[in-house]
Amino acid sequence: MEDKKLDLNSIIGFVLIFGILIWIMFQNQPTEKEKLAEKAKTEKSALPAKPTANEATPIIVADSVGGDLQIDKLKATLGNFAYSATLPSAKEDFTFLENKLIKLKIANKGGYIVEATLKNFEKFKKGSGQLVQLIKDNNASLNIKFFTQNNLPLNTKDLFFEPTLSKSGENQILSMRLKTDANAYLEYTYVLKPNDYLLDFNIRSQGLQNAVNTSNPMDLEWSLKAFRNEKSISYENRYTEIYFEHEDQDIDYTGVGDSEEEVPNKLSFIAFKQHFFTSILVTKTPFETSKLTSNYLVKDEKIDTVFTKQFKANVPLAFTNGNLDYKMNWYLGPTDYHILKEYDQNFEKIVPLGWGIFGWINSFIFIPLFGFLGSFLAYGIAIIIFTILIKIAMSPITYKSFLSQAKMKVLRPEITELGEKYKKDAMKKQQETMKLYNKAGVNPMAGCIPALIQLPFMYASFQFFPSAFELRQKGFLWADDLSSFDEIFKLPFNIPVYGDHVSLFPILASIAIFFYMKMTSGDQQMAAPQQDGMPDMAKMMKIMIYVSPVMMLLFFNNYGSGLSLYNFISNLITIAIMFVIKKYIVDSDKIHAQIQENKLKEPKKQGKFQQRMQAMMEQAEAQKAQQKKK
Repeated sequence: MEDKKLDLNSIIGFVLIFGILIWIMFQNQPTEKEKLAEKAKTEKSALPAKPTANEATPIIVADSVGGDLQIDKLKATLGNFAYSATLPSAKEDFTFLENKLIKLKIANKGGYIVEATLKNFEKFKKGSGQLVQLIKDNNASLNIKFFTQNNLPLNTKDLFFEPTLSKSGENQILSMRLKTDANAYLEYTYVLKPNDYLLDFNIRSQGLQNAVNTSNPMDLEWSLKAFRNEKSISYENRYTEIYFEHEDQDIDYTGVGDSEEEVPNKLSFIAFKQHFFTSILVTKTPFETSKLTSNYLVKDEKIDTVFTKQFKANVPLAFTNGNLDYKMNWYLGPTDYHILKEYDQNFEKIVPLGWGIFGWINSFIFIPLFGFLGSFLAYGIAIIIFTILIKIAMSPITYKSFLSQAKMKVLRPEITELGEKYKKDAMKKQQETMKLYNKAGVNPMAGCIPALIQLPFMYASFQFFPSAFELRQKGFLWADDLSSFDEIFKLPFNIPVYGDHVSLFPILASIAIFFYMKMTSGDQQMAAPQQDGMPDMAKMMKIMIYVSPVMMLLFFNNYGSGLSLYNFISNLITIAIMFVIKKYIVDSDKIHAQIQENKLKEPKKQGKFQQRMQAMMEQAEAQKAQQKKK
């Protein structure tokens, strides 16, 4: 085979091809005029659109930019704040703060928290694998709206901050600065301590007098769309609202309606409270004024399943000697009474324990006792023991109530006889009845007072169990979460008020209350003498025997199973106590003999109530007699 050689013709061909390629590349280069046009186009696309008179300027800078022309263009739009767009931090980037309890993600753009994850709590149910995140996917924002010296409105959420992360001991310190030059800035400082849900959060400024109109306060805008974290969105929403504390430590709230608004003054903290998790912004310099709004986001529970409510707070940040200086704290954690109380800043008052005596019972009896039992018992067992102890403590009152009913039952035949004797004279009948009570040593109010004493404890339980954070995702028997309903069967349809599922503990509680009322209704009817002009007591009690269990069944089907368990055990214990009292303690024959013996003695001095009743009846009798004479 003949070897191929590189001859003269081949060399000339390669040279010509190479020359043609060089010529084509040279011809396709842009002219100087085209280069300038392209540069202007790039600069224009990097600049924000010109705002309207009433609209703040949105600033979106993808990366740091340079060049005198670019800075001049930004200054024309942003004034001194164009400096922040030339820094290396002028890009979408994030800084993380983390301890054993919480993980925070803070964005350069806006300088605020864009993710807050609670590391020890799961959504919906235990084992779901989804951690509770109070902030994520742009559901929250912290923005300061202000005006430049030429009255251009700007928002910090649109501007880039420069982060500096450092440590002081075990504390993590993040400084986020929005700069107008090297020594003038607006700064957010976050300080995260170990094993703590409470951040130090400070807002201050330095040297902004030449860039910002300081004659008016800056407007702080804090908003949060509360994520659903529990099994029942309607039950969770019932306890989701804005709380706030006045400077004098008085706590108030906006309410749980579809749309609520408050404009309170002198606030020391604002809490976006969800059922079991809370975001609280605390300030050492009270906010002079505020506007708080809460909007219900669940119109259809089958569709609206992500969020519960939209919270917004607008407060002014006043300048002092041309600078801002607000030392604040930010709590992002569970609505746990014990944890909140440890901070000694009245945070625990956002837990709805009831007002007046109901709150006192919860604060000084229920919470300490249940906390003690829960420290060494499973929470289902703790509820049972807790209920037994409460009912035993109340048993003397139950005994007095039943004893009074027994005495009234013994007197019933004589009261009926007086009714027949003075059938046509109601006033005389009342007078003689009161005399009989006095002779027999029986107080007709003695049965009512013990019952009234027990009512505050019953109402306190309705406040305590739904607010008990420790019951969240704690199971007992068939209930997988004592803070939510104990569904045993899912219905293929929805029943108004009742719901679309069947809960077992409310059924058991309803059965127990039915038998309790069945057991006591006869004695109550016999104990309560029929009053003229009043509905028949027997008919009323017969109706209540059936109405009360049905109401319990309907309304408690969607309540936390811990409360239903408490009511079930409470009614069972009451039935047992009443049975023991009736069978072994109260003897009707002895009571009858004692009453007859009392009649023979000198009548007891009437109490103040009886004296007033007697005087009123005598006065009415005298007026009636006088009218007859006329």
